Amino acid sequence: MLQRELAQKLNMTKNAVSGWEIGRNQPDYDTLLLICDIFDVSADDMLRNKL
Repeated sequence: MLQRELAQKLNMTKNAVSGWEIGRNQPDYDTLLLICDIFDVSADDMLRNKL
């Protein structure tokens, strides 16, 4: 999925998504849960894979 597509699904800017990818910032809790829903993954798995 392109950054632009994820940003649209989250009603955010592409720059916000880009910032997460490069580690400049992190999504807030509610946004994290939405991302998990979009990718059909648990928050536990999402966070565990980030380490």
